[in-house]
Amino acid sequence: MPLVTTKEMFKKAYEGGYAIGAFNVNNMEIVQAITEACKEEKAPVILQVSKGARAYANHTYLVKLVEAAVKECPEIPIALHLDHGPDFETCKACIDGGFTSVMIDGSSLPYEENVALTKKVVEYAHAHGVVVEGELGTLAGIEDEVKVADGSASYTRPEEVEDFVTRTGVDSLAIAIGTSHGAYKFKPGTKPQLRFDILEEVTKRLPGFPIVLHGSSSVPQEYVEMINTHGGKMPGAIGVPEDQLREAARSAVCKINIDSDLRLAMTGTIRKFFDEHPDKFDPREYLKPARANIKELVRHKLVDVLGCAGKA
Repeated sequence: MPLVTTKEMFKKAYEGGYAIGAFNVNNMEIVQAITEACKEEKAPVILQVSKGARAYANHTYLVKLVEAAVKECPEIPIALHLDHGPDFETCKACIDGGFTSVMIDGSSLPYEENVALTKKVVEYAHAHGVVVEGELGTLAGIEDEVKVADGSASYTRPEEVEDFVTRTGVDSLAIAIGTSHGAYKFKPGTKPQLRFDILEEVTKRLPGFPIVLHGSSSVPQEYVEMINTHGGKMPGAIGVPEDQLREAARSAVCKINIDSDLRLAMTGTIRKFFDEHPDKFDPREYLKPARANIKELVRHKLVDVLGCAGKA
């Protein structure tokens, strides 16, 4: 099947009590690993491209990689999404360039400016058959060029969500309930607790409306340990507990963004490979096991965290 929007995906996810995995992609191996796992587990998937990824790999190369995945995995629905679109121009370029979904991130702007910018993107996107994700509330942490200090993070205010969705016309809404960007989300020795009270209130005010969680990597400790064992220095890298993500996926959360976990798997595997094979130099030799480990990590997320295996 051709690339799809997230509209039907989210409808089924909301009704079925599961979430769709939204995985950030930067190169061929990551695209292959994600889509092969989804094909085998019969799971729908959202492939995300950030502004940083477009700068690194080039818009055209990334779109063609995703088109190749669609051809290789015709049995599963695949959406191509712009993650954290910073402005109208970037969103427009992605809409015109083959994306089926875009996010406009006006969360750092004053409320009225966020509304105005989001509405402008929605009007253009909908005229071209593309869906839009907006955001209210700001997450701490770092993801590509999105950098928010802990003191500047803010939870979503439930009393704003109805007005925002009504005035902008967005198709889904990213909210801040305690997740965080990057691999260094929380302090060692603590168990992070998502604000399910905020999620519940948002759900009451927006019944049936798809909610999105950013910053939801769980930061697998086996890969943090692998990195540190083989020359890395990542002390205190802790993510969101997977049981809380599964709980969120059973409610109104229809899309969960996963980024750092895949990068950790790739980096840990490559570090281990070179530590054990210092004489090797062929990229195919170290990228093949990295791809395999990413694939198994994605499979775990589909089955045990998102609950979307078998939902294609």
